[in-house]
Amino acid sequence: MKICVIGGGTTKNFTKFALLIKTINMKINLKSGIDKLLFGMKQNDVITALGKPDKNYKDEDDNVIFVYNAQKMRLTFYQEEDLKLGYIVASSNDLEVFGFKLIGRKIADVKKDFAAKGITKYNQETFDTFENYFNEDNWFILQTEFDEVVKFEIGAIINSKDEFDWKFPVKK
Repeated sequence: MKICVIGGGTTKNFTKFALLIKTINMKINLKSGIDKLLFGMKQNDVITALGKPDKNYKDEDDNVIFVYNAQKMRLTFYQEEDLKLGYIVASSNDLEVFGFKLIGRKIADVKKDFAAKGITKYNQETFDTFENYFNEDNWFILQTEFDEVVKFEIGAIINSKDEFDWKFPVKK
């Protein structure tokens, strides 16, 4: 399913109106990002793909955070990495990977679907009613509450040289 972002503008005298529709599939590409959002993008690249965020701010580490309400996504641009997109937190019901949905499903069923694709290792942590299932090989977290997946987090992969493996092509 595609989610649309609608933005518009008018001239001073309101004689012209432009409607800009930007879409994003909520398909997770492990190790790369979600749909056309690729790790390594700069803020302007993301704005070109999705439009302006509904909210932006800096976190305690001076990373820049973009929030997109319609897509239910929070994007982190790492300050120490020249403000490249390095982490995505998402909770849209439309999120899918390998053709199956994540959000709102029982964790046992989601883990079974991932196992069919060879993804079986998780480090599990519990916080109150939440449980996180972290897969280090693909750098993602499935967050659950009451045994149901409520959030998905994915980060850029760190390669064997202990550097980020950016997926977005560098502009020259």
